[in-house]
Amino acid sequence: MSEPSKLTSRSHVSTIEWDMMDKTKFLPLSMLSSFCVRCTLYPLTLIKTRLQIQKHGEMYKGLLDAANRIYHTEGMSGLYRGFWVSSAQVLSGAAYIGAYEQTRHITAPYLQQWPEIRSMVAGGVASVFGQTIIVPFDVVSQHLMMLGLSTSNANKDKIIYFRSLGIHLDISKSKFRTTLDIAQCVYQQDGFKGFYRGYVASVCTYAPNSALWWSFYTIFQDQLEKRCPVSTSLLFLQSISGVLAGFTTTLITNPMDTIRARLQVQRTNSIVGTFNALWREEGMLMFSKGLSARLVQSICFSFTIILGYESIKRVSVLHEYKDHVRW
Repeated sequence: MSEPSKLTSRSHVSTIEWDMMDKTKFLPLSMLSSFCVRCTLYPLTLIKTRLQIQKHGEMYKGLLDAANRIYHTEGMSGLYRGFWVSSAQVLSGAAYIGAYEQTRHITAPYLQQWPEIRSMVAGGVASVFGQTIIVPFDVVSQHLMMLGLSTSNANKDKIIYFRSLGIHLDISKSKFRTTLDIAQCVYQQDGFKGFYRGYVASVCTYAPNSALWWSFYTIFQDQLEKRCPVSTSLLFLQSISGVLAGFTTTLITNPMDTIRARLQVQRTNSIVGTFNALWREEGMLMFSKGLSARLVQSICFSFTIILGYESIKRVSVLHEYKDHVRW
C-alpha cells in the first residue's frame, strides 16, 4: 500500500486499499448500493432459478419467454417472489466485502507482486464468509421463487400442493405467513441442517466463482489500463473489467450453479447424484441450463456492483489520499 508521503502530486492509485478508506462511510454506503442493485436485478435471479429447476423446458422456452409468462400469469409481484427474504443478502454482502478487503490487507505483504493471486485468495475467503450467512435465507427464498409454478393448480380454497416440499400450502395467507410456513416445513423435514441444504454446493459454486471473478477483474483492469490512453476514466475501465470478469466466470461455473439450485429446491441428496440426474435429463444441454438468464444477470450485476463499489471507495477515501484518486 502506498503511503501519502510516498505519492507524488502526479501519481495516482489504481486500487484503493482497506486502510485508505473511512469505514464509517464505506460499509453503510456499500450495503445501500448492494440493496439497490439486488432490488433492480432480482427478477433475473428468479427467472434463472426457474429455468434451472424445470425439466426438459416443460414450463419456459428461455429467458424472454419466462419473463413474459411470469409477468402475465403472476403479475409484477411474481417477478419479486421471495425478494424480502433474499434481501437479507445485504447483510452477507457487508460480511463479504469486509472479508474481501481485510484478506487483501492481510495478504498484502506476501502477495504484493501477484495482485491477481491476492484478489483470488481474498475473493474465495470472502465468499465462504458470505455463503455461511446467506444459505439459510437462500433456501427459503428459492422455495418462494418456485411457488408461482404451483399456483395454477390451486383449488377454490387457494390450497396448493407444493411439490418441492411435499406439502399443501394456503396461498391466501400473507406473504410473511407463507414464508414462515415454508421455513417451518424445512425445519420439520430436515431439522436445522435443512437450512444449509446445498451449502457445500453453494461454496463449491460461489467460492471458485468469487475467486475467479476477482482474479479476472484484476487481470482485465491491468490490461485495459496498459492499452487505453491515460485520459480514459479509470472508473469506466473498472466497470468494463467487471463485465468481462462476470461473463468469463459465468461460462466456467454455470453447471455447478445449476446443481446447487437443484440441491436446494428439489432436495436431492448429493452433488454427484444431482449431476447424474441432470445428465440423464438434459445431456450436454445441462451446461447451458439457465445460462442466458445467468449471463444477463452476471453482466448487469458485475457492471452495476463495480460502478457502485468503486465509486463508494472513492467517496470514502481518507482526505490525505483524495488528490491521488483517479476517477
